[in-house]
Amino acid sequence: MSRRLGAAGRSAPSPLLRVSPVACAGRGLCAEVLPELITLDDWGFPVIAESAVPDHLRAAADEAIRICPKLALSIQHPAR
Repeated sequence: MSRRLGAAGRSAPSPLLRVSPVACAGRGLCAEVLPELITLDDWGFPVIAESAVPDHLRAAADEAIRICPKLALSIQHPAR
C-alpha cells in the first residue's frame, strides 16, 4: 500500500476510492477513465479494487469522480 509522510514525518494512510451503490446508475464512465481500479459487473455497475489509490492514478481518480453523472464516487481518507 502506498503511503505519504505526514507533517510530523509519520506515514499517512493512502486514500481509497468508494462508490455509493444507491446513487450509482451503472453508466460505466468511471471504468473508462480508471480501468486500473474499476471494472464493471455484468449489469454495468462499478466494482472498485480494494486497494489504495496510488499517487500516479490520483488525477484519473479525481477525473472519474468529477465526471460521474450521479456523483456516486468519492475518495475516502482513512483515519490516521
